[in-house]
Amino acid sequence: MLDTLRRLIEEVNLARNLEQALGIIVRRVKQAMQVDVCSVYLTDQDTEYYVLKATDGLNQSSVGKVRLGQERGLVGLVAKRAEPVNLDNAPEHHRFCYFPESGEEPYHAFLGVPIIHHRKVVGVLVVQQHGSEKFDEDSVTFLITIAAQLAGAIAHAEASGEVDIVGQISTPSHDSRPISGQPGAPGVAIGTAKVVYTLADINAVPDRRTSNPDAEIMAFNAALSAVKKDIKSLSKQFVDRLPPEDHALFDVYMLMLDSDSLAGQTRERIEAGNWAQGALRQTIHDHERIFREMEDSYMRERVDDVRDLGQRILSHLQQDSQRPLEYPEQTVLVGEEISAAMLAEVPPEKLAGVISVRGSRTSHVAILARALGVPAVMGATDLPVSRMDGAEVIADGYSGRVYVTPAQPILEEYRRLIDQEVELTEELKALRELPSETLDGEHIPLYANTGLISDLTPTRESGAEGIGLYRTEFPFMIRQRFPGEDEQRANYRQVLEAFAPRPVVLRTLDVGGDKALPYFPIEEENPFLGWRGIRITLDHPEIFLVQIRAMLLASAGLDNLNILLPMISDVSELIDSLSLIHQAYEELLEEGQDIRMPKIGVMIEVPSAVYQAGNLAKRVDFLSIGTNDLTQYLLAVDRNNSRVAELYDSLHPAVIRAILQVVDSARVHDKPVSVCGEMAGDPAAAILLLGMGIHSLSMSVSSLLRVKWVIRNLSRERALAILSEVLVMEDVREIRRYLNTQLEEAGMGGLIRAGK
Repeated sequence: MLDTLRRLIEEVNLARNLEQALGIIVRRVKQAMQVDVCSVYLTDQDTEYYVLKATDGLNQSSVGKVRLGQERGLVGLVAKRAEPVNLDNAPEHHRFCYFPESGEEPYHAFLGVPIIHHRKVVGVLVVQQHGSEKFDEDSVTFLITIAAQLAGAIAHAEASGEVDIVGQISTPSHDSRPISGQPGAPGVAIGTAKVVYTLADINAVPDRRTSNPDAEIMAFNAALSAVKKDIKSLSKQFVDRLPPEDHALFDVYMLMLDSDSLAGQTRERIEAGNWAQGALRQTIHDHERIFREMEDSYMRERVDDVRDLGQRILSHLQQDSQRPLEYPEQTVLVGEEISAAMLAEVPPEKLAGVISVRGSRTSHVAILARALGVPAVMGATDLPVSRMDGAEVIADGYSGRVYVTPAQPILEEYRRLIDQEVELTEELKALRELPSETLDGEHIPLYANTGLISDLTPTRESGAEGIGLYRTEFPFMIRQRFPGEDEQRANYRQVLEAFAPRPVVLRTLDVGGDKALPYFPIEEENPFLGWRGIRITLDHPEIFLVQIRAMLLASAGLDNLNILLPMISDVSELIDSLSLIHQAYEELLEEGQDIRMPKIGVMIEVPSAVYQAGNLAKRVDFLSIGTNDLTQYLLAVDRNNSRVAELYDSLHPAVIRAILQVVDSARVHDKPVSVCGEMAGDPAAAILLLGMGIHSLSMSVSSLLRVKWVIRNLSRERALAILSEVLVMEDVREIRRYLNTQLEEAGMGGLIRAGK
């Protein structure tokens, strides 16, 4: 059964369209379970009816015609209960509905299981038998397993739109239904989708229309010839080193490459309008499917050979077409997983938005998007990426919704909302030179998070009162070795001088987790709970001391340096860190350097630090709460995992109480507390932080004026009253709704939704 399940999942994932995927499901399940009927009903999102979409056993003419609501029929009962229904005599059940056109009258045994995706029933999988016996437990669990595995594939295929015509490229038709993701960066973008992908990954290659099929065919032929040459060369190298039966693999490769089915079908798809890489992907997937359906186990194993050949041809195609991408005027960057490098390659004046299948609000790309002021939607798992290139799209960074080729009324409404956004942005600019003060006159400094020298000028012009978090790892990441003391000193001096006398907080090297150095690889099964942050630099004091010396030397004569220690989880780590800092300070004094001891702070970003906040606070000058990691660790949610990204929310009651505990612990020792995570730039969260007594906030530059607007329209007393209400709430959704309502009632709804 496991082998059957694996093959079934692979076939469905390679299906060209929803119709083909469902056909595979009903056919394979019927064969595997040896039943008389297998059918799939999918939810019609507009009517909330369950519609027969595919069957093997019932009349094919009933497909698309049989429709059942939650209150009607056994299918509706399965969907309503969201659990299996197993009956020995279905026609006698009071919920049974007979549709003459379906031909299901002679079937008695019925087993239906819900297909659930993201906690919503997206369909029902049904098997039926002539006999009058309930299905056994093994059958029930097998069908549940299949439904659970297929839920994502069905939801993804359904989101892809209408079925493809073989050999042609289709784009999603005009639609009013959004694809749901996670809000990544605020704002709304309307533009043209530009699909980007990792090179040499054939599954990630999108369909893309070509205006020059002849040139694409020439490129394909050249790549094909290059691969043939490679295979012949490999064959010669191994002719005396492999037994004949193993060496025959190279002959199989050559036969595949010479076959008209592989080359001919790819050329046909190019002639139909697809570019060479997309046509190759379609052909390879077709061949994989054919081999996978073969009964002979040896032939089924040739699937890997087909895929390998496809990768080889693709690699040559991509080498021959390594020319700069052309980006539309309003580019919305779309991909399975978008890297910072992909983002950086788009001319800033053309980048309108970002949509990623993977990731969440705190993914590195989402943080960069906010820093650039570019709307972003993350974790859009049902996005039909391969068919979106060149399509008109809307990315709503407030709600996390994506519209692909939207209907005209939706397009016009979002254009109106964008006009209002532009008006609001202009109005917020008037706050740039105004103080960040509450209505009752309390000053709440707003600082910027950055890590790039190129950001210094725009950061200084944004109205930021200093740098609350300078990520020092970026200079380490762009080199092929650890930067020396002089290199680091020059870098830090630029930052400190740019903002003097305003404070600058330099965080010591924080690598590990999702941040790796090319020359210092760290391979761990669970990197976020492993060797990272201060743990690495304490184990390598030579790295730590060089960095501290560089920071201290860079601060000479400026005296605006603050040093922040990341990932402190134990008082002993702080004691050891302070000892090394004092060692570096004393060494420099002995060398005759005119420097002063800077303020030292600790990042509170792991649960153990929350409970030891008082002991940490009495040993340092300030605490800074890193809400990104703290939220991840408290909620046990991988913030980069789109399957659980919706559970990641810094407004969770546990996170709020943890922050409050840190503030209370620091207050005992009269030490200030700042927040430098992405929570600081969330207008709704800023209300609570203000109520807790946070002394300063540090955020992306694009969030500064939005948060300043909130601060200038609230008193500390009002924020405290709102906090008191929130502290009795138990559900993060209730908290988010309540805070959004407070912003709406205060006339600041434009901070949390599209429009003004």
